[in-house]
Amino acid sequence: MANSESSGDSSRPWQSYHTVYTNAKAGMEGVDKERVQRIVYEMSKGSKYFENEERKEAYMKQKIEKMRAQCAKLTATDIAHYQKIADKRILELEATRDLTRIWLHVDMDAFYAAVETLSNPSLKGKPMAVGSMSMICTANYEARRFGVRAAMPGFIARKLCPELIFVPTDFKKYTYYSDLTRKVFQRYDPNFMATSLDEAYLDITNVCKERGINSVEIAEELRRTIYDETGLTCSAGVAPNRLLAKVCSDINKPNGQFVLPNDRAAVITFISSLPIRKIGGIGKVTDNILRDVFEITTCEDMLQKSGFLCALFSCSSADFFLCVGLGLGGTDTPEVRLRKSVSNERTFSATSDEAFLYQKLAELAHMLSADMNKEGLCGRTLTLKVKTASFEVALEL
Repeated sequence: MANSESSGDSSRPWQSYHTVYTNAKAGMEGVDKERVQRIVYEMSKGSKYFENEERKEAYMKQKIEKMRAQCAKLTATDIAHYQKIADKRILELEATRDLTRIWLHVDMDAFYAAVETLSNPSLKGKPMAVGSMSMICTANYEARRFGVRAAMPGFIARKLCPELIFVPTDFKKYTYYSDLTRKVFQRYDPNFMATSLDEAYLDITNVCKERGINSVEIAEELRRTIYDETGLTCSAGVAPNRLLAKVCSDINKPNGQFVLPNDRAAVITFISSLPIRKIGGIGKVTDNILRDVFEITTCEDMLQKSGFLCALFSCSSADFFLCVGLGLGGTDTPEVRLRKSVSNERTFSATSDEAFLYQKLAELAHMLSADMNKEGLCGRTLTLKVKTASFEVALEL
């Protein structure tokens, strides 16, 4: 197993400063990553945000060292034992592979920014972000070329792109356009699964059979219909399960699609060289642990190191990793899935203005109520979370 520490040149401290802002996102392929990393480091240093990132980095390194220590204790007999368990589990999971369903994941392109451009055509072609100097919700593709992206403090984004235009958020507007897209989704799958205002999963198996056309044609038609009825573009991914469909929708963004055939050989080939960070559910911490402790960087590596994964992770986590390696994902119908929670949150500049805070709380409560009414849901437990300017959760009731 790997035992190398990633330490940057002392004259370039930003090289060892890793934040979510330095990771590639659709539209950021040609970005000068070192420049972005350096500016994020320089603009963040000494801030509460920087201190919080340092805490998270220390926590991650602690988890990596703990996992390394556990790994080092495994004997050859232990490894052989867990490899047998892994091999047996891989066969069991493979037996569950379902290639009978066709899932489509649709992802609206830079949704908030696109809606704002639709409302104000003068923004077209100009780098723009939705949000404020405190935090941005999303950025259009012109801004992404500079390294600007969602969940980035606006003051850092402005440093990356001095020409950046800020547009305040307008969730009533985004909800209106989201409702228009959902009316289109419903024509293809009445039980579609919306995961946010701008994303949804559709089981298009039945509509393909009923209309006698393939998934490529359905994806093209759906995307064209959304554009005709909303003026917005979207990207689509089609695959035998939801996990792969989501990955596929990102391949030809923006305004494109990718279809993975319902064929085992095609799935295995597709998944073999896929970076694990492309998989939903594998975030920064898990990615670093898998890479630094087990030298796992691709989905195929999951199967190559399956014995170690079964030895050192819980059964549910190991199963998830093995499913990723096999290219397995959810194919069940949404009727059997129950939503466990609904939430709403906003980030804004640090303030001690009590009236402002109560106003924000009322706005959030109103939006949460509207979301629940739309889904026909009733709540049993209400949780209020307050995060301070130092990024610490100060109150959770």
